[in-house]
Amino acid sequence: MDLREALEAFLEEDVGNGDITSDAVVDHGRASGTIVAKEKGVVAGAEVACEVFRMVGCDANARILDGDDILPGETVIEVEGEARDILRGERLALNILSRMSGIATATSHLVEEARRAKPDVEIAATRKTTPGFRYFEKLAVEIGGGIQHRWGLNDAVLIKENHIEMAGSIRKAVERASRAGHDDIEIEVTSPDEALEAAQAGADIIMLDNFTPQDANWTYNKLQLTYPMIVVEISGGITEENIGDYAFSAHRISVGGLTHSVRSIDYSMSIER
Repeated sequence: MDLREALEAFLEEDVGNGDITSDAVVDHGRASGTIVAKEKGVVAGAEVACEVFRMVGCDANARILDGDDILPGETVIEVEGEARDILRGERLALNILSRMSGIATATSHLVEEARRAKPDVEIAATRKTTPGFRYFEKLAVEIGGGIQHRWGLNDAVLIKENHIEMAGSIRKAVERASRAGHDDIEIEVTSPDEALEAAQAGADIIMLDNFTPQDANWTYNKLQLTYPMIVVEISGGITEENIGDYAFSAHRISVGGLTHSVRSIDYSMSIER
């Protein structure tokens, strides 16, 4: 993805043919601005937000880097430029910084909780992203210590319930994907029996969807004993409160909530002549 093209589209969406309020109310002249955190979290999107201001003609620098912790009252970004230009970029920069920081913060919390139970477990994003904003949301997951998983439909095989229904069975779906020449075939299952069926069919990665911690643990141990090369992933209903109960039973845990329902981190911007 071309970052500047994406940001240009976002600016076009927000500014359109001009900021009529600033043009009417604000005189020409230089100004400076600071973006300050209003709560603690993990910073993500600071460099992207700086690029927004640069694209509208301002100088911008991040005082705190992506991936660093932030406390209330700390300055994250400093901006200088024409007052109207700063105002033109303000909301887009704040929106990006707030949402990406919320995702990075939530990811960091999940990674910390999961790795208390199993130090090498991975936390992954999903395709449950905001249309047009996937690059930034998945980048924020990485900044928070997670991994992207698959980017889209074109870069990894993931057989889900409707695929199985259309193919006729778990075995037929896995075999057809294999005959098509795909490696690292992943399939989503909803019971221990389906997991074993998928393993027997030749799946490389098995996603345990909406399992209880007890069923996930039994299935993981059974697969590790009989099919030690299979990667076990867990998904569905994972929260910061229960992720430790699942971490023992997975190589990877995917969490859609990191991108579809996360709460943004609150920032504010002040501007003065």
